[in-house]
Amino acid sequence: MKPTFNVLIDKLTNSIEHVQTGASYETSVLPLTKADLPLITKKKGWLFNWRKEYGNQDGRKIMKLVITVDPLSIHGLIRYKKVDG
Repeated sequence: MKPTFNVLIDKLTNSIEHVQTGASYETSVLPLTKADLPLITKKKGWLFNWRKEYGNQDGRKIMKLVITVDPLSIHGLIRYKKVDG
C-alpha cells in the first residue's frame, strides 16, 4: 500500500516568497555538503539532527533549498532515496 498525504497548498510559486512584503527570491535545489553542516544546527534554529542524517547516507541523498543569490542561507532540506519500481 502506497502512503497518502493530506497537504494544504495555498498557492504554487517558482521561488521563495516573503509573506509580509511579497518580495520573491529565485531559488535553487543543491546537494547538501559537509561544509553546510555548521549552518543547520539547533543553535541556528533547526529542530532536526541533519548532521546525524548526513553521516548515515545508506544510499539516500540530502538536498537543500537556497536562495540563488545567497547559497549559504538554507531554507529547507529533504532526504530521499530513489526506489525502482
